Amino acid sequence: MGSICQQLSLFWLIIFYMLVLHTHKKGGMFVEGTGVNWGTLASHPLPPDITVRLLKDNGFNKVKLFEAEPWVLQALGRSGIEVMLGIPNDFLAQLAGSVQAAEAWVMQNVSSYISKQGVDIRYVAVGNEPFLKSYKGMFQNITFPAMKNIQAALIKAGLGRLVKVTVPANADVYESLNGLPSDGDFRSDIRDLMISIVRFLQESGYPLTVNIYPFLSLNIDPNFPKEFAFFNSGSSAPIVDGALTYTNVFDASYDTLISALEKNGFGSVEVIVGEIGWPTDGDKEANVENARRFNQGLMDRVSKNKGTPKRSTPPDIYFFGLLDEDVKSILPGNFERHWGMFFYDGTIKYDLLMPDGQKLMSAKGVRYLEKQWCVLSPTASITDPEIMNSVNYACSYADCTSLGYGSTCNMLDVRGNVSYAFNQYYQYEGQQKGSCGFSNMSVITKTDPSAGKCRFEIMIDVGKHDLTANVTSGAGGVTLFHRGGANMFQGGAIWRILSTIVFGLLLWIR
Repeated sequence: MGSICQQLSLFWLIIFYMLVLHTHKKGGMFVEGTGVNWGTLASHPLPPDITVRLLKDNGFNKVKLFEAEPWVLQALGRSGIEVMLGIPNDFLAQLAGSVQAAEAWVMQNVSSYISKQGVDIRYVAVGNEPFLKSYKGMFQNITFPAMKNIQAALIKAGLGRLVKVTVPANADVYESLNGLPSDGDFRSDIRDLMISIVRFLQESGYPLTVNIYPFLSLNIDPNFPKEFAFFNSGSSAPIVDGALTYTNVFDASYDTLISALEKNGFGSVEVIVGEIGWPTDGDKEANVENARRFNQGLMDRVSKNKGTPKRSTPPDIYFFGLLDEDVKSILPGNFERHWGMFFYDGTIKYDLLMPDGQKLMSAKGVRYLEKQWCVLSPTASITDPEIMNSVNYACSYADCTSLGYGSTCNMLDVRGNVSYAFNQYYQYEGQQKGSCGFSNMSVITKTDPSAGKCRFEIMIDVGKHDLTANVTSGAGGVTLFHRGGANMFQGGAIWRILSTIVFGLLLWIR
């Protein structure tokens, strides 16, 4: 019996190391720590199976979701992509007040998708920046109890070791009074709360998640040195903090948090960067050139496994975001709808070299509405008093943020502005009959009115697209065998299954 066990153990060890070696090969395979946020606040969302294929084609092996949407989670099933699953702030009060509510949430949104759909859920992110100053304490008393109840529910479901709990915090939860990273500490009004939460995370072996946005630092402060927002700028005045030198705001902000952790006795707590990126429209600094420069600099750091001056071990990073979201709130600014590395339809905005050496690839199999646009009629007068009312109506529903100052469509003349607004509404409404009415001041044209960088969009036909999930991609999971075009073994959950089997067999032999 011992000989058979040894042979089985050897077999599984061989399989396991084949997976390990194969996954770390260059050229199309995943690079550890490369993640992205998948937001779904779009009027015509990219179909989920196409989105998953887009993730895999571009080497993203980790994805962060803001809530548990069945159509998204089902598409991620058996994809080999690790998932951080978010809980919206609106759910925190209910989860904090009832362990039973937490158990029901975990059963419905975590257990069932892991066991039935094969979704590789690694983290549950409780809340989304719940301690923002602008919330004025709205979620301060309920976030931590909700975290503890979710942890208890995961343990009861038998997932306590498989799924970790975290809380995505904005960088405003910590501060440095003298501006140096070494002086970092948690914000005074939530310091005791943050220490309690971080202690809970450390004792449980969970990470703290932080969202860092150099673009917002530049956007908020007119005196902020622009070059300091980028990596490898070479021309910004560095911050010298004792023996450490900081040449960009990301390193300085991240290490301010590390100092806060160390100062309070939690220097070993893992930190994940849950959101970081640069928008491409809606603001004079939000453009393709700046976004490419920032994200390429960040991607190069991922490729080199580069840490920060205080922590040489690089954190896992989730780029923000994957796709533009045209119905997202613009309360913080018009740029909020343009954070995507891809346009709403999965087409590339700019060239970006990924850690595996490949360039970004566009989504495949997308079907669009008919190739037609709604524009201001050539016979309509721009002095017609109804035009302003029609534009306001169109832009109250559809996304007109590209018309703002410094944005991609800001160069249009008056007629172009009106036509853009009309078309945005027409596409938002799915080109439905009557949606290009506007008091008989508009017409439908087959000629693309796009000009320069200003794109007159045609929306995705959400009821029609090509399935791509059955097409094997080199950037996807680890493929050992094929059967009918589907992967029998893929990266992700299979890693833990194989490693558990190997470990168990070795213990049995001993």
